[in-house]
Amino acid sequence: MQVTETLSEGLKREIKIVIPAKDMESQMNERLVDAKDKVRLNGFRPGKVPMGHMRKMYGKSIMAELVNEMINQKPTEILSERGEKSATRPQITMTEDESEADQILAAKADFEFSISYEVIPTIEVSDVSKLKLHRQVIDIAEDEVEEQVAKIAESARTFEAKKGKAADGDRITMDYLGKIDGEPFDGGADNDANLVLGSGNFIPGFEEQLKGTKAGDEKTVTVTFPEDYQAAHLAGKEAAFSVTVKEVAAPGELTIDDELAKTLGLESADRLREVVREQIESQYGQFTRQKIKRQILDALDEDYKIETPEGLLEVEFNNIWGQITGDLEQAGKTFEDEDTTEEAAREDYRKLAERRVRLGLVLSQIGEKAEITITDEEMQKAVYDQVRQYPGQEQQIMEYFQQTPDAVAQLRAPIFEEKVIDHIIAEADVTDEVVSKEVLMADDEEEEKIAEKKPAKKKAAPKKKAAAKKKVDAE
Repeated sequence: MQVTETLSEGLKREIKIVIPAKDMESQMNERLVDAKDKVRLNGFRPGKVPMGHMRKMYGKSIMAELVNEMINQKPTEILSERGEKSATRPQITMTEDESEADQILAAKADFEFSISYEVIPTIEVSDVSKLKLHRQVIDIAEDEVEEQVAKIAESARTFEAKKGKAADGDRITMDYLGKIDGEPFDGGADNDANLVLGSGNFIPGFEEQLKGTKAGDEKTVTVTFPEDYQAAHLAGKEAAFSVTVKEVAAPGELTIDDELAKTLGLESADRLREVVREQIESQYGQFTRQKIKRQILDALDEDYKIETPEGLLEVEFNNIWGQITGDLEQAGKTFEDEDTTEEAAREDYRKLAERRVRLGLVLSQIGEKAEITITDEEMQKAVYDQVRQYPGQEQQIMEYFQQTPDAVAQLRAPIFEEKVIDHIIAEADVTDEVVSKEVLMADDEEEEKIAEKKPAKKKAAPKKKAAAKKKVDAE
């Protein structure tokens, strides 16, 4: 076999492989000899079929098997011998001329094919223990725990039917039907719906118009959906709801005690407070981790300026771009609505894709150097977590993962990345700082304003572009 490098340009490589016809023929003859004792042909005793007849009957099919084996095995062997890793699956190029292919299958011509690929660049990983990180944490106040416990108690509060008019805090049970321009709309109707007046759970202005109603009243409530309403097709539109009040109920006494805890499946009020504190710590811990992870990625982004394989970059960009355009289409918006153009957006998101690919390669190398691995148990948990997201379809989803190795491989990447981040945090020089929850939950710009004790301006809802950028950067 002859192996010749025909292209070495940046990360791009092209290798030409030539396997002489005599070598292919030799391997074919070995398989024919092995098959000779196994085949059963009319007119011939077992093991007595002439080799010429065997070749005529099975030669081409065996050669086709050999060709497939060569193009499946040789690229891996060659890359291993060269000490290279391909960023994506190597592309195979071979003759498409039928007459040339027939000559190869007849062992009358050398088998030639080429593999094209991009190598993963060599990355010299520095000592992560030299990395200095600043971790923000908060000291959870008892007042915050009590506030959350009170909200839980409020959700478990009992109500008793009353006579008379509904006031703030009362619960109304109602049937309603909403219409826009005289036509009902999806999600605009319900029966026996419960609404606590003053809770703010319905469209602004809805609850206020029901104050003073009593059981048996029928009322038309007219409201306008907010401009930033989650259902874009309803945003800013006026709707009229025909409401029938079926019951008005007054709230029972709000008591936080062991009995309340037991209704929630806990043994005591003290245990309820412990659980609430743990939940709050977990919620804030996510912000803490997100911020320190961002610090790590920003530091690695600054320290490692490597060339990224174009194939990986295209895959990542297409994933991001598909998400962005899909979000815009769903919202019924254009790039101009987001104060940009498609050309400018493409440039921005390509930069983000490049950053993400580059950091992914760096994290992979750090993880490899630290000998970080993913256990079978961790992969099984990841698959089960995905399956649980599709109630009623568990069997189909499980079969999909069993039959689609690439889908399972996609679950591995985020698990590996988080374990590498854990490793870096454990090894790095980390300084903890106790901050307020406002600072912890603020973005960088808001945090600076809080630190300077300047009032931050109220920000508009983030646009799709800004939100996507933050997500990609964080990852």
